[in-house]
Amino acid sequence: MTLTEIIIQRIQQEGPISFRDYMEMALYYPELGYYTSAPHKIGTQGDFYTSSSLGSAFGTMIGRQLEDMWELLGKEAFTIVEYGAGTGALCHDILNYLKNNEELYAHLRYCIIEKSPSMRQIEASHLTEKVSWHDSIQELAPFTGCVLSNELLDNLAVHQVIRREELMEVFVDYQAGFTEKLLPASPPLKDYLADLHVILPPNFRTEINLEALDWLREIASSLTKGYVLTIDYGFTSDELYQDYRRTGTIVCYHKHQVNENPYQNIGEQDITTHINFSALIHLGAKFGLELCGYTNQGRFLLALGFKEYLKNIAIPGQDEANFKQELFLTQTLLMDMGRKFKVLIQGKGIPPKELLGLKLS
Repeated sequence: MTLTEIIIQRIQQEGPISFRDYMEMALYYPELGYYTSAPHKIGTQGDFYTSSSLGSAFGTMIGRQLEDMWELLGKEAFTIVEYGAGTGALCHDILNYLKNNEELYAHLRYCIIEKSPSMRQIEASHLTEKVSWHDSIQELAPFTGCVLSNELLDNLAVHQVIRREELMEVFVDYQAGFTEKLLPASPPLKDYLADLHVILPPNFRTEINLEALDWLREIASSLTKGYVLTIDYGFTSDELYQDYRRTGTIVCYHKHQVNENPYQNIGEQDITTHINFSALIHLGAKFGLELCGYTNQGRFLLALGFKEYLKNIAIPGQDEANFKQELFLTQTLLMDMGRKFKVLIQGKGIPPKELLGLKLS
């Protein structure tokens, strides 16, 4: 059976399913979901690019920030936990940079939490040193270090809600095609908005990412001392709930083409949503994670010395192709992705000192 047929069969047997359950199946159903099937997702042959897929510069800058964190924490044994490592390119580039610090590298462990078997296989094919794979962060607790995620939370399955006379949740039905049905929202969805002091306007549609909060809660309980570094695209509440976003933020990627229809190319296209960073900040504080800083990727990379790094690796008399590649990296990581992507750093048991990557925030 195809994944579409499996989803239809479930709806016929159980009745309408929440959009959250539909999105979870479309992305993560065993062997057939977008992230659990074999074909390449990232890069020229895939459906989208990530910052780490553009070259080693991004990973080098992240490495500098991790080194800074290690120093601020007293140069103790340091654990990096990366969620959803994709092809492993970011991990590779971080470790390649940290090898230059023998003291840090000798007491470093790099743990990847990856629920996609196909991605694990790709990662393990070239990450042969310092790296281990785990199903849950609880396998590692307690530890000192940094929890890292790059474009992870936007792919977690979300609930969709619409404000009518009361808050309603979107469910997915099937009648000669996929259709949507509205049912009263559950208490956790109402509590989420109430906790953020958000009152949606009439007919406003948006997403609620409860999984991101569960993710953050689990991290907070596992981390003894250290940082949580989250890189993704999204907004704070005051931006996210503006009237021009009243239809929600669902975006799909298929063969480098963008669409807003999650009910097509099932299992073959990425489905993403924008992150509410206010929720991560506000509820993270309840879990014991204090705010270190929030900025965009461009400022973050500049503070870490991105421009100086590119100048240092430039070869005197380099040919035009290399020069154009350097300009492409600068424009993409600082201008295009630099404005779009945000960087949130939270901490637990940390010293009151400013992080290097936040000096321009």
